[in-house]
Amino acid sequence: MRVPDVTFRYRLPNADKKYDWVNITSSEIFFDKRVVVFSLPGAFTPTCSNFQLPGYDALYDEFKQAGIDEVYCLSVNDSFVMNAWFKDQGIINVKPIPDGSGEFTYAMGMSVNKSNLGFGFRSWRYAMIVNDGEVDTMFEEPGKVGNCPIDPYELSTPENVLGWLKRA
Repeated sequence: MRVPDVTFRYRLPNADKKYDWVNITSSEIFFDKRVVVFSLPGAFTPTCSNFQLPGYDALYDEFKQAGIDEVYCLSVNDSFVMNAWFKDQGIINVKPIPDGSGEFTYAMGMSVNKSNLGFGFRSWRYAMIVNDGEVDTMFEEPGKVGNCPIDPYELSTPENVLGWLKRA
């Protein structure tokens, strides 16, 4: 499966230390490299903030040693939220992918309704290894269904993905 062709909208600092809107395409993120992407329901949420994002950041060097060029965190949040969350978490290595409109998530078939939590449509929790724009391996959490009463976190952990890379 090829990753969807979308344009992500980032707010990035310019030379004057002010922020500009910058468009970054799927091609710029995924092609001509091997990357790990993990996607989660939302910034500032407990599992995402306490385990998933800091875990991937802490193991970043090990991912690089396992042949990964970059590690990305994708969420159906806008760039303002992703930037604030990464700053709050002190993230150094992992790069954000703000899928504010959920276009990439929907095209991946990973959009799920989380209205029961007041979130609306968000991403199901998963991780993937993408090699030159092709999804090599998916680590999708079980039980994907709208308004799911649980939030599994087993397959998409940084330890599980890194373990797979080391065995491959």
